[in-house]
Amino acid sequence: MTPAKKQPMRTTTSKASPKVKRQPAKPIEDLPTNPFTFEVFSVVSKQRSNAKKVEALQKFEHDSLKAIFIWNFDDSVISLLPPGEVPYSSLKDEQNTSGTLTTNINQQANTMRFNDTTNANQGHTTLRREWTKLYNFIKGGNDSLNGLRRETMFIQILEGLHPLDAEILCLTKDKKLQTKYRISRENVEEAYPDIDWGGRS
Repeated sequence: MTPAKKQPMRTTTSKASPKVKRQPAKPIEDLPTNPFTFEVFSVVSKQRSNAKKVEALQKFEHDSLKAIFIWNFDDSVISLLPPGEVPYSSLKDEQNTSGTLTTNINQQANTMRFNDTTNANQGHTTLRREWTKLYNFIKGGNDSLNGLRRETMFIQILEGLHPLDAEILCLTKDKKLQTKYRISRENVEEAYPDIDWGGRS
């Protein structure tokens, strides 16, 4: 009998996997001085991680942003404005434009890109300027206002705002900001630990 030939041993050589170079985290983009609220919210929404969202919120920290977030996320803040679509302030306005003010704002907002601020400042006020009036629209803020006067004031503010900022205000009054922007209450709490939540009405 001839002995069986031994099979040569196979050796597996492990190829060293190439080292993947980690891309440095992109810095939060800069915005113009006193940016519109929609510009800030757009930058925050684009961040992929919660940490970067928090970083962006901190970079653009302003009392107007905090006021919007409190109205939107704090369950103790009760809006005194009717929910849903916002009508025009006068019959003349309604005759000149079809739909409601909300519809008109949405149409204008949808035709604009978030980062398109060309001529944005022309003829528009900003939520940075108007935020101090927001107390008029929530319970416990200015309860002496009658409903008609309150709604008229709200409409006048909307009509003066850039359409994308006006859209933010409409979403906020119904606590629906997160349906448009990827910003959570947790992001806001981490970014702005100085906000006291609850007990507002």
